[in-house]
Amino acid sequence: MDRLTIDGHQVIGVDNFDPFYNRSLKTANITAYVDHSGFELLDADLADSETYQKLDFLVGNEPVDAIIHLAAKVGVRPSIEDPDGYQRANVIVTQNLLEFAKDNDIKQFVFASSSSVYGVNPNVPWREDDHVLQPISPYASTKVSCELLGHVYSHLYSIRFLGLRFFTVYGPRQRPDLAINKFMRLIEAGESIPVFGDGSTRRDYTFIADTVDGIIRSLYYTGSNYEVINLGNDQSITLADMVDTIETVVGKKACIDRHSEQPGDVSLTWADIRKARELLGYDPKTKFADGMAAFYNWYQKGLEDGD
Repeated sequence: MDRLTIDGHQVIGVDNFDPFYNRSLKTANITAYVDHSGFELLDADLADSETYQKLDFLVGNEPVDAIIHLAAKVGVRPSIEDPDGYQRANVIVTQNLLEFAKDNDIKQFVFASSSSVYGVNPNVPWREDDHVLQPISPYASTKVSCELLGHVYSHLYSIRFLGLRFFTVYGPRQRPDLAINKFMRLIEAGESIPVFGDGSTRRDYTFIADTVDGIIRSLYYTGSNYEVINLGNDQSITLADMVDTIETVVGKKACIDRHSEQPGDVSLTWADIRKARELLGYDPKTKFADGMAAFYNWYQKGLEDGD
């Protein structure tokens, strides 16, 4: 939203404020935009057909240039407990948005997919043209389904569908349940952190500003009508190194509460980003230590402001 409004775009944001985490955190993230002339918020469920009547009213007769579809029910482990809920919130919502794009002649559709679609694929770094997708959670399978839905609508209705496969995005405003946010809060407070496995699992951590840059660049891509594109950082960092970096940034040692690995988790994510560089001019610039320092600065400011 920062980039879109700064660039002068009119934005309609839709959120159902799912109770997965405290609504006040999301509200705080959009406080600066509530009265912004370039932004309107629709508090609604995109899986509900009535939402589209409300969207039609907000859109009116104004042409819509693009849909950036970031909405999803998130989390690998919770999806195992509630596969039906994930199907509704992810696949049905995507179907509905694609229908909305079709009915309103919206030709640019940017979709937030996930590195989880690769599953247990051992061929790293992961390339988009490796069609051996082996998702191991209901969440991951919904993202594969959404990419395929995008292909259908691209083929039938000439909607340009760009499925951006995000790789462990972190930084200011990150969800509180994710490891970096959770570990930083617990280490800062002197409490133990739950670590699943021996710390050797690896993730391709991508700073939020780099991911946002990839999203914005995808709005202007016109080279083809359907693409899936990795938006990662082209490097993989162990869980143990992630904890060490937080310790350095916070200035405190972690007390580790070790657990066995969890079902649905993959041992490694690593993006090959040559396609993103070629098609979008994507070029992630944020080193992990610098991104973690930026995140900690944001976290501390929140404490000072009482959030």
